[in-house]
Amino acid sequence: MPDSNRFDEVVTLVIKHRVKAGFEVPYEAWLRNIVSIAGQQEGHLGVDVMRGKNAGLDMYTCVLRFCTTEAMQRWLDSPQRLELVNEATPMLADGDQTEVNPVKEFWFAPTTDAASPPPPRWKQAVVTLLVILPHTLLVPLIWGPLLRLNAVLSNYVVATFLITLTIVLSVVYLFMPMATRLFAPWLSPSTQPKETR
Repeated sequence: MPDSNRFDEVVTLVIKHRVKAGFEVPYEAWLRNIVSIAGQQEGHLGVDVMRGKNAGLDMYTCVLRFCTTEAMQRWLDSPQRLELVNEATPMLADGDQTEVNPVKEFWFAPTTDAASPPPPRWKQAVVTLLVILPHTLLVPLIWGPLLRLNAVLSNYVVATFLITLTIVLSVVYLFMPMATRLFAPWLSPSTQPKETR
């Protein structure tokens, strides 16, 4: 029971930093340090870092996943994080920007500009298809031999549940975050403004 609640309550902490010109190298060192420290926190499930450009400056969007809101809040309020954010503040053009939301809502969220729209739905559909299709082909093949070993497991409802659960957990926690990172340049709208006269 606690395990299923753990998955239901997963939250993401989205942190956006726009780095001042000339501070890119020290910021990268700072980022590696804080990602390492955050990864040691209780309830931390992983982090994705996306790099982009915003108004000519390097933009970093960090998506941290936690098993509960309480675990996320402990990290947000921790003296370690507050000290590290104070250390980074002189390097940031807009300060430390944080957002909190359910993990699923950040698969296709804008990574460079909060005001920019998400990618077109057809692009979201293409990436989702590329992630789901291999799962629907391979997961039943992987489960097949095991399901045939036991009459209960080979029951249609039980087998379907196990296959679907495997696909959902794999997609949500592993492959969709990887795919959105991989396709980020294609999914993100161009950050170069068009000149009009």
